[in-house]
Amino acid sequence: VQLQASGGGLVQAGGSLRLSCAASGHSFRRYTVGWFRQAPGKERESVAAMNSGGSMAYYADSMKGRFTISRDKNMAYLQMNNLKPEDTAVYFCAAQLYGTDALRGDAYSYWGQGTQVTVSS
Repeated sequence: VQLQASGGGLVQAGGSLRLSCAASGHSFRRYTVGWFRQAPGKERESVAAMNSGGSMAYYADSMKGRFTISRDKNMAYLQMNNLKPEDTAVYFCAAQLYGTDALRGDAYSYWGQGTQVTVSS
């Protein structure tokens, strides 16, 4: 499966962005999808994940209540509200077939190229 993330940009603190992840190739519905981010000089961290059926969503603790993951057919989305400057990072979507350890980046085999999110104060 090939993934392409989009929707990043520059937004003021308190604003919102919706990231999209377009999947092509094998049946995307079979894959668990995850969102991860990496800020300059920091390690990659998990943001959110959703199982193949779309019935379960998982969030990193610091994202709960502000971020919402969703999926539909060959797309996955990350709605980000009340953005903070510390949310500034490159955001990646990823996919895995097995659905294990949904918030662990190394469980994912397929990665998109990332989209930059910059939140100004």
